[in-house]
Amino acid sequence: MKKFKIEDTVILLIDHQQGTINFSANRPHDVIISRARALALLAKGLNMPVVLTTSQEDMQQGPLINDLQEILPRQYAERVKRQGITNAWDDADFKTAVLKAAGGRKNIVMAGLTNDVCIVWPAIDMQEEGFDVQVVIDGGGSPTQIAEDVARSTWEANGVRTTTISQFVSELIGSWASPEGEIAKPIVIDEIYSLLFK
Repeated sequence: MKKFKIEDTVILLIDHQQGTINFSANRPHDVIISRARALALLAKGLNMPVVLTTSQEDMQQGPLINDLQEILPRQYAERVKRQGITNAWDDADFKTAVLKAAGGRKNIVMAGLTNDVCIVWPAIDMQEEGFDVQVVIDGGGSPTQIAEDVARSTWEANGVRTTTISQFVSELIGSWASPEGEIAKPIVIDEIYSLLFK
């Protein structure tokens, strides 16, 4: 297994919308938001490419959560607004944005809502097209645990790896004592572990 590194990885945040988060019932919403914030802050702090996308913002899915607009204002302004296509990879604008952001990078880390619809299919398609893909499973959720279990088994059967935010960060930086680790450490403490002490 090849480890992901900062310089060869792209982060995709899919449909972290104010309405879409209500479609997730198997994971607390504050957990999902904290993981999405952590990925956005990592992208910003470590200067990693990141692409944001939404689906049907003018319907019940709503706009992206405010956190992403605050952390990544440029990427928020450039977000790909899909008009109902469930598999983001089938959207020509999204695919173009990802390939441009990647600039030859072949590692994709993605999180979003919901894992059983909006994550499983693009993850598999990108893996089949030659990317190495990891899903940060706690950065999203599904309507039921059964739905998420089936989605996970489906993407893993197609070569996509499942990770968690802490596991991904530790893989990415390698050492908390590195300059990158010093950037990541407060993000992990403030966005992830702080929830344990509420």
